[in-house]
Amino acid sequence: MGLNTSADTPLPVGEVSRLIGGWIDRLGAVWVEGQITQLSRRPGAGVVFLTLRDPSHDISVSVTCYRQVFDAVADVVSEGARVVVHAKPEWYAPRGQLSLRAAEIRPVGVGELLARLEQLKKTLAGEGLFAADRKRPLPFLPQLIGLVCGRASAAERDVLENARHRWPAVRFEVRNVAVQGVHAVPQVVQAVKELDELAEVDVIIVARGGGSVEDLLPFSDEQLVRTVAACRTPVVSAIGHEPDNPLLDHVADLRASTPTDAAKKVVPDVGEELERVAFLRERARRSVTAFLEREERGLKHALARPCMEQPHRMVEEREEQVTAYVDRARRTLGHLLDRAESELTHTHARVVALSPKATLQRGYAVLQKQDGAVVRAADEVTDGEALRARVAEGDFPVRVDI
Repeated sequence: MGLNTSADTPLPVGEVSRLIGGWIDRLGAVWVEGQITQLSRRPGAGVVFLTLRDPSHDISVSVTCYRQVFDAVADVVSEGARVVVHAKPEWYAPRGQLSLRAAEIRPVGVGELLARLEQLKKTLAGEGLFAADRKRPLPFLPQLIGLVCGRASAAERDVLENARHRWPAVRFEVRNVAVQGVHAVPQVVQAVKELDELAEVDVIIVARGGGSVEDLLPFSDEQLVRTVAACRTPVVSAIGHEPDNPLLDHVADLRASTPTDAAKKVVPDVGEELERVAFLRERARRSVTAFLEREERGLKHALARPCMEQPHRMVEEREEQVTAYVDRARRTLGHLLDRAESELTHTHARVVALSPKATLQRGYAVLQKQDGAVVRAADEVTDGEALRARVAEGDFPVRVDI
């Protein structure tokens, strides 16, 4: 319930602490899962102090328990172990400190961890985070590689040495982080985000050597998996060895079996590339040489043809044909002209023979009236009518006498 306070009527610190303690005392016991980061067992002390931390977040809470509660699991629980605690929240009023009073501690077994990981794997796969179409291809020759690994670790040495041996000019942006324990997840997540924000980083490698299932748990953390899924830069997972298979392997764009394998897959081998360039150059030279030789043979074959060796021969042969065709044309045209001339002469003779003039030349005459009309019948004229007679060599007047 709310308190009626003001600057004029404040509550003393002790009263506030007492009220908070009262509210917390009303809370019931809860089951809490976390990782033990600090463990204090003082000889002869009846109370054991430990700190329980959330591996995925930078949050921890103090836990106390009676010695006999912890002794029940002392042989299997140590710092770094994941446990499930049944505890009741408590408020220590003198210091204003919240803690949990544990009544039971249970270690989380490997089988239980694997079952939870399998359930998380199915959930993330159902969201499409492991889909093959989300995988991005790696650049052929990255100019700057981001590397997330443990400080001075064998994984860092393997990646750097193998990559530089394959391509001496390769550059790295290294982020050293904790690769196991309670600080691993937040540090790896932060390092991946920093490298992903650098525009010049072409690919990110997350690497560590092999380890137990518990050691590799940070690389199956949901927060880390989602961070890698959201990266714009291709990510390579190089966690553990061939049998190891954390969830990071499924969400990464490429899985490498070892850190050394990651270096081989990310960076091309300069010797192999030089051999490939030399092979391609030799192949190109052979192709060009074969093309030139083929064209030279074709040119020689073309030049060896008779028309190319004696180009005037074709003209000379065609000249004879042209002369023959011209003579033939002339003869044909002559025949046509002679025939036409003969036909024209015959037609002219027929026209002349049938003309009125030819009739007049045979002694006939044409009588015409004064208006020029030709007299064709005797009843067309009258007695004493003046006519005009036309003969072959002129005309003269006549008069009708009936």
